[in-house]
Amino acid sequence: MTPDLLEEGARRAAAHRIGEPAGNTESGGRAAGFGRPAMAGEVDVTHGRILYLEDVSVSFDGFKAINKLSLDIAPGELRCVIGPNGAGKTTMMDIITGKTRPDEGTVFFGSTIDLLRYTEPEIAGMGIGRKFQKPTVFEQLTVFENLELALKTDKGVKLSMFFRLDSAQSDRVALVLHTIHLAGSVTRPAGTLSHGQKQWLEIGMLLMQDPKLLLLDEPVAGMTDEETARTAELFLQLKGQHSLMVVEHDMSFIKSISEIVTVLHEGSVLAQGSLEQVQNDERVIEVYLGR
Repeated sequence: MTPDLLEEGARRAAAHRIGEPAGNTESGGRAAGFGRPAMAGEVDVTHGRILYLEDVSVSFDGFKAINKLSLDIAPGELRCVIGPNGAGKTTMMDIITGKTRPDEGTVFFGSTIDLLRYTEPEIAGMGIGRKFQKPTVFEQLTVFENLELALKTDKGVKLSMFFRLDSAQSDRVALVLHTIHLAGSVTRPAGTLSHGQKQWLEIGMLLMQDPKLLLLDEPVAGMTDEETARTAELFLQLKGQHSLMVVEHDMSFIKSISEIVTVLHEGSVLAQGSLEQVQNDERVIEVYLGR
């Protein structure tokens, strides 16, 4: 979820309690790299890739968390990323979303947008949504209010006070509610949802922002078997409409959703292929899967 949305949600929750209007916030960052400026709503995928990383490296206090990492994702692809703790999975997502700046390398969104030139909110606004392992929904607001909050609209104080959904926005909320299996829970406070339902709601909040690329960190951790199965159905439904990068450890879940699996180790790609191929790779067995 984007930093500005989190801040806005906190203010909306406060306003919900005390009847005061909510505002907005911004965060800064430095620019780097090359590439032409991004145009709103535009991602050039004519070269067949929506995300492209090449020779990316970053160190923290002498430890190389990412080491010459090269990876690419096709439009509409559902890619799973696995690897042992410390392999660089979270740091890779931090780099893609602008939270961490690499020491070297190239990170492009589509063929022309150099992500290293932009801040976290700017990158989110271009259509890259991120979901962390722990769901971050606004528990005092209803399911509907959470989705309404996530709409791509001007979050200024005055506009927030008088905002009303138009018919197209109402239709979008209804569609997302159906997609995330929460159409029957519109008026429920988000805090009363199960863990799995909160995960779906947060994914729905990302979908309200119309992302082109979704980064999902261990989305089925803590879910029941039934919730995990429904999440697999959800991801397969989103595949093709959106590009998804899923970091996960549940091999059964991965088998049910992904054609290509990338294995990270010590900050670079160790192996890539079908789940069966990487599970039979001796290097992957040694450093991650075990015998």
